[in-house]
Amino acid sequence: MSLMTVLFGRRLASDEEEKEQIGPLSGISVLGLDALASASYGPEAALTVLIPLGALGVHYIVPLSALVIGLLAIVYVSYRQTIAAYPNGGGSYIVAKENLGTRAGLVAAAALLIDYVLNVAVAVSAGVGALVSAVPALLPHTLGLCLAVLTLLTAANLRGLRTAGLVFLAPTYAFLGCLFAVIGIGIGKTILHGGHPPPVVAPPSLPVALGTASLALLCHSFASGCTAMTGVEAVSNGVPAFRKPSSEQARRTLSYIVASLGILLAGIAILARAYGITATEPGKSGYQSIVSQIVGAVVGRGPFYYVTLAAVVAVLMLSANTSFADFPRLCQLLALDRFLPEPFIHRGRRLAFSYGIGVLAGLSALLLVVFQGITDALIPLFAVGAFLAFTMSQAGMTAHWRRVGGARSRLHLAVNATGATATAATLVVIIVSKFTEGAWISTLLLLGAFLIFCNVRRHYKHIDEAVRARAPLDLTPPPPPIVVVPIRRWDLVAQKGLRFALRLSPEVYALQVLLDDPRVEDLSGEWHHLVEEPAKEKGVPAPRLSVVRSRYRRLFRPLLRFVTTLARAHPDRQVAVVVPEVVESRWYHYLLHNHTASILKWLLLFRGGKGIVIVNTPFYLPDEPETA
Repeated sequence: MSLMTVLFGRRLASDEEEKEQIGPLSGISVLGLDALASASYGPEAALTVLIPLGALGVHYIVPLSALVIGLLAIVYVSYRQTIAAYPNGGGSYIVAKENLGTRAGLVAAAALLIDYVLNVAVAVSAGVGALVSAVPALLPHTLGLCLAVLTLLTAANLRGLRTAGLVFLAPTYAFLGCLFAVIGIGIGKTILHGGHPPPVVAPPSLPVALGTASLALLCHSFASGCTAMTGVEAVSNGVPAFRKPSSEQARRTLSYIVASLGILLAGIAILARAYGITATEPGKSGYQSIVSQIVGAVVGRGPFYYVTLAAVVAVLMLSANTSFADFPRLCQLLALDRFLPEPFIHRGRRLAFSYGIGVLAGLSALLLVVFQGITDALIPLFAVGAFLAFTMSQAGMTAHWRRVGGARSRLHLAVNATGATATAATLVVIIVSKFTEGAWISTLLLLGAFLIFCNVRRHYKHIDEAVRARAPLDLTPPPPPIVVVPIRRWDLVAQKGLRFALRLSPEVYALQVLLDDPRVEDLSGEWHHLVEEPAKEKGVPAPRLSVVRSRYRRLFRPLLRFVTTLARAHPDRQVAVVVPEVVESRWYHYLLHNHTASILKWLLLFRGGKGIVIVNTPFYLPDEPETA
């Protein structure tokens, strides 16, 4: 069994894809963790903005959360309609492209891709943040822990969608069970004590009110709290991942996810207000997450506290799986439309889009390093892409119902139009309130991604036009090429190259560049004996030897000059460069060589010119004898 099989499982055949599809039970853990886990950091993000208000800030969390839940309900109904209208996958890119045009689709795709990358970074950093909240001694190692978790998540997702879903199943339902229990117990205590239950473990004391809540501050807090809605679109993007009937399974999954998320948001807001819990400064000594404070206040810091926090940490980290499931699929769609490189199209050994997974992991790692793994620093970037994708999807569905018509089209159109208006208004609030905190970076990233898509498409279009065959095959034999064989010294490698060159053309040049290596001798004196006499006996034209002494110990410049000079002197003929190359029997033997042949081929490809042809003549070394 190979190492790849041990790490990533056996290679799956293309016709085994149906076995990799999932149902609602696994769908929640595969596509719902982003949305569910955001309940842990969305309310905290809103309360973090309200820290300057002191004790007064806690009183605003319930109405702000109610607004978020109301917006969530609108988006939920809209996406149910999207899933029904696009049973093959109704992501923002597809919906916007088909109903609003290609440019609108690309804007939606750029927003989604940025959202997915940020989701991985936010999920991992939030999970590690929850971990260091429970174990403060780990705080100095935040970034290292983030990168370690990202590596493990990447490896898990390379094993395939179904395997990831099964692995994440237990943490997902442990997370939901524990938090539902805490919320139920906490609300029960709140009712019994008239709205002010005594905490088992007192949260950090609230500072006195430091000011009044301005409309700008409340809008800022609402914009941060809206990050709790990220990930809701994932199910509509991943409809093909479900077993048949796919759209029905996807709608059920979406309903379970949104209902659970609504309960979590409402419960956390109510308990935060009842127990007087607010945010602490992220990344600083004494930091405790909102969830940690609530669990401690409701049930204390016994075994159940640590079980609950472990489930929260696990789900926060694993919620990045939503991006690993959807980012590669979106990249595949863009690559099929020729807006991204072709490698994104192809599946890996486990039917996962390995190239997309690798790119996602690399970009997320870069973000974690830049922001040092602090969640709050990433949130201003996070919300812009998510709500732009929401808006483009709902606007596209509005155009869809207007175009399709039908008995109930007006009702569907009204629902999607309401969703588009609500998410667009929220997007404006997010951009305005968070522009100076980093939302401007998201705007630049969106523009950059859009330009990348356009340039990739333009490049592929240029290739298609350049290589398109408009005439039948021309079988007129071309003139024989002029062949150049770079040789270092007289050996079997050089002989193989020269023999092959003489089969290509009667006009062959052997080029030897002499550096300051005392082991390499000038072949001029022996060329007649070694080459010209054997060629004369066989009746073939003898290769001509050109020896160039490099005063400054440069190898590639004299070679390129010789080849390009020949090409300019014979514009009607091709110049074929036969590159002899030694092939080692063990991969680690290549560490002992300077890879001159590979560098020469690269230089000839990019600097040689259109008339240059490169031919490899590999010389395979036998296995080395074992040492005694």
